[in-house]
Amino acid sequence: MREPTDPTRPTAPTAPAPAGPPGEAATGGGPAGLVVRTAEVAEYPAIGRLTVDAYVAGGHLDGDSDYLRALGDPASRTAGCDLLAATDRTGRLVGSVVFVHPESDQREVAAPDEGEIRMLAVAPDAQGAGVGTALVGACLDRARAAGYRAVALCVVASNEGAHRLYRRFGFVRTPERDWEPNPVVPLLAYRLALA
Repeated sequence: MREPTDPTRPTAPTAPAPAGPPGEAATGGGPAGLVVRTAEVAEYPAIGRLTVDAYVAGGHLDGDSDYLRALGDPASRTAGCDLLAATDRTGRLVGSVVFVHPESDQREVAAPDEGEIRMLAVAPDAQGAGVGTALVGACLDRARAAGYRAVALCVVASNEGAHRLYRRFGFVRTPERDWEPNPVVPLLAYRLALA
């Protein structure tokens, strides 16, 4: 059973940021001053907007999908999950991710003893600056602290940037877990063994 998380404690220090994928320089997983922490309820509307904007700007979803409406409602994805927010040195929200624990009904592709990463989003103007790396690193830190044997995730087939990010961390494709919530959104599964 996992320990409760302290919502006031950042999950990643501001300097240096969490280490990136294997083989990446230990200069941090994100820009200096980046903080990844448990999201505050007051941030949920901004997280919803940021997530929708990131998915639409990336060309992965159109502006009228049921999934996009779900992305815009962070409160609906907090049971058994850690909703994490990334803020820059000025305190501006620049990214978010959902870390799903095994007991959550938000789990889609993870086995019962695995954590899962879902709905990672980075503000379009902050992409390429290491925010996604820091968010993934924070999820992996939580999974290790909870003693999970692996972390799983799925990503839309068209999101090549996300595929590259996860492969840099050592995630490997698990095609037997691929699925399609609808015929136009094929999701490709990945898994990273921790133990």
